[in-house]
Amino acid sequence: MTSSTPLPLVLAGPILRRLEPQRLAIWLVASQPLQAEFLCPAGQAQADCQVVAVGRHAFIHLLDIQFARPLPCNQLLDYDLLINGEGIADWAPHLLYPGTRRPSLVLRDRLDHLLHGSCRKPHHAAADGLLCADRLLQACTAPADRPAVLLMTGDQVYADDVAGPMLRAIHALITRLGLFDEALDGAVVADSQALYRHPACYYHRADLLPAQQRNETLRARFFGGKRKPIFSSSNADNHLVTFAEVMAMYLLVWSPVPWQLVNLDMPSGLTAPRQARYQQELPLIQAFADNLGQVARVMAHLPCLMIFDDHDITDDWNLSAQWEESAYGHPFSRRIIGNALLGYLLCQAWGNDPDACKALIGRCQALGSQPQDELIGELLRFQGWQFSLPSNPPLLVLDTRTRRWRSESSLAKPSGLLDWEALSELQQALLDHPSAIIVSPAPIFGVKLIETVQKVFSWLGYPLLVDAENWMAHRGAAQVILNIFRHSRTPGHYVVLSGDVHYSFVYEVLIRHRQRSPHLWQVTSSGIKNEFPRRLLDVLDRLNRWLYAPRSPLNWFTKRREMEVAPRTPSRSKAGERLWNGAGLGQVFFDREGRPARVYQLDAGGGEATEFVGKA
Repeated sequence: MTSSTPLPLVLAGPILRRLEPQRLAIWLVASQPLQAEFLCPAGQAQADCQVVAVGRHAFIHLLDIQFARPLPCNQLLDYDLLINGEGIADWAPHLLYPGTRRPSLVLRDRLDHLLHGSCRKPHHAAADGLLCADRLLQACTAPADRPAVLLMTGDQVYADDVAGPMLRAIHALITRLGLFDEALDGAVVADSQALYRHPACYYHRADLLPAQQRNETLRARFFGGKRKPIFSSSNADNHLVTFAEVMAMYLLVWSPVPWQLVNLDMPSGLTAPRQARYQQELPLIQAFADNLGQVARVMAHLPCLMIFDDHDITDDWNLSAQWEESAYGHPFSRRIIGNALLGYLLCQAWGNDPDACKALIGRCQALGSQPQDELIGELLRFQGWQFSLPSNPPLLVLDTRTRRWRSESSLAKPSGLLDWEALSELQQALLDHPSAIIVSPAPIFGVKLIETVQKVFSWLGYPLLVDAENWMAHRGAAQVILNIFRHSRTPGHYVVLSGDVHYSFVYEVLIRHRQRSPHLWQVTSSGIKNEFPRRLLDVLDRLNRWLYAPRSPLNWFTKRREMEVAPRTPSRSKAGERLWNGAGLGQVFFDREGRPARVYQLDAGGGEATEFVGKA
């Protein structure tokens, strides 16, 4: 497609977002403002469509659809969006399954079956785990076979770890859609166009990022004396900077249509090693793009709820008070973080909870015509990123990134993942429910050995080196969350869904010496398109089983010593492994009491699913 070819009307979507008995949110991006008519034979509906322009030819739409009467549960409900008299079959046929003329949705009366996962890195060599959901939907023979929701529990995009060919596609899309430019205060370059032309634009962006003033010895020892940016990702060579780059990334990871508008010719001026790296990354990005039709099809059929983790913004985001002081104290780094958070608002948070985001969305109407700093300030102060779904059992999604409990003893120590106020709100939300599903991007009950390694590095003053973010790293947050689980009026059954760690596992947890103890399950699935170094994980898994066996005295030095943790074993375990490493999606089936009856890890490559099996 040449630059003179008319742009497709719809660039991405429709994506199903929040679904309730009398409400549905649908997200899409178009090349012009649309008047879309929502059709659903299940009942009369009134659609309020809000539009936010992010470029001359890029407009984000959120359709907030209210139904006059509750939708029927557990039935296949066809729907359509008419644009200029044409339906989805005309303008997005890739969203339809064979033999159908419309996409469909199912409103489940219970959260008895769901999919979840995190960490979807486009240039990782593994297959895309969202293809598991596409295969599952194709195999569904009855509405009751469909998952109630697809939960994306963090790192839906990698703003801090971008392949060269992906950045090339991003820049081509920015030009084609006329995504908004911006001035860059405090940067080496004056504005976004100067950034795109700068010799360091590809593979050398760490040279443009603001430098951290502290830890000269750390830099010399661990980074070869090179300047260490505030942005601590080890893969920040192509770190996204501008709001336009962030928006283009979202379009390119969720839709096949924008890939028709770009080319992946190698940029000029790359050194020989960078040219070789570009050529290595190119087939990975092309393979990722080739499967996006199936990914988009899933998101048009399953309600999708999302929450950020660090890579949606930048690695180690808000890890410690010291990190925050450094990052937010510089206008350029503050802008980079704010641009990623603005993209999260428009592409993820808005569809999770349209009511909570209403005021912020109103402020976005003037994007491109006023400075962004004031809006970014509001985003950084906003405390409504967490959300809940009044389902059965209730679903509570935690913001463990912006409401952190700073260390009282040292600004350099890792912050608690939730502060006292947020934890108190969580406890109030849980009171008197017989069961609940909690989404915590990082596992509340993690692997003890790995947490110990993180603690040792934190003691030595190097928390950034080991991504020392876990619930037990901060004494106050750890004690409060464990006390919530012990409270007599909080649920008898909790299920905590997590990702983040690039491996999958299931723990059953009981409180020792307690009659009628609440029963907890930690269910972790990661990554959708990412993996842990395989040999290293095997070693850590084996050492953890030896060092923290049930009768090991080391257990008494952990904050969870009053908890009895029983791992479920992967069905395809060869030597007693408890951790499962591979790209895919988690699948959980719940019984009538909200307990996880069956837990699977679906294989992105299409292999046999792995079940996590408890003791007989």
